[in-house]
Amino acid sequence: MDDIRRTLSRRLGPDKVFWLIVAGIFLAYILMQTRVGLAFFFTLVGLLIAITVHECSHAWVAELLGDPTARMMGRVTLNPLRHLDPTGTVMMVITALTGMGIGWGKPVPVSPWRLKYGSRRGEALVALSGPASNLLAALGFGIVLRAAASVSSLHPILYLLLRSIILTNIAIAMFNLVPLPPLDGHSVLLGLLSLSSGRWAWEASQFIDGLRRYGPMLLLGLIILSQFVGLNLLGLLIGPPISFFYRLIMGPLA
Repeated sequence: MDDIRRTLSRRLGPDKVFWLIVAGIFLAYILMQTRVGLAFFFTLVGLLIAITVHECSHAWVAELLGDPTARMMGRVTLNPLRHLDPTGTVMMVITALTGMGIGWGKPVPVSPWRLKYGSRRGEALVALSGPASNLLAALGFGIVLRAAASVSSLHPILYLLLRSIILTNIAIAMFNLVPLPPLDGHSVLLGLLSLSSGRWAWEASQFIDGLRRYGPMLLLGLIILSQFVGLNLLGLLIGPPISFFYRLIMGPLA
């Protein structure tokens, strides 16, 4: 989502603050006109946790692989204020109203030439760490939920909150593994292709790398189709793995 954020920032230009204020007023109007339930707030909590864990993991693994840039900028932290992006946060709130929250944090700065195992493989490991950390977070909250349910009757609100956190982390992980730039899956795929020395792998890498220019617009189009047109291509793509991991983590509580 980093390229989307940069594209939007360039288009907003010096009027970014103005448009963010306009978006905030519009959002406040929607909230006043809409009967917002607990599910909306649970989705926001899940997104806040998922994005914070995701970005912190990128920064931490980048440092483990030899690039201290993110740590020097204070990004190896679970403080959400260090990772939230204004435009991405507004998007989180707006999309949470539709029942499917989508948003992004500030991009984690990475210097690929500093990474171990080469820039392609190093970037792939940094990229993979984000979705992996979300799945681990979902597993951790799942263990808490199942342990609490086994010793006493779980309060419905606590159950719904933990379930939302688990589901959101799984969804963020699967969404980011879509092999389309600027998502993590794009760098992961390039890293996998770099393991082969065949000409086909090089040609595939060149083609996939060339998608960077069009990736953000393609991704936005995919999101718009999935959210507002009724052609849920995104759901068809990531829905099955989300359901699989959700049932696996929740077990009989699913």
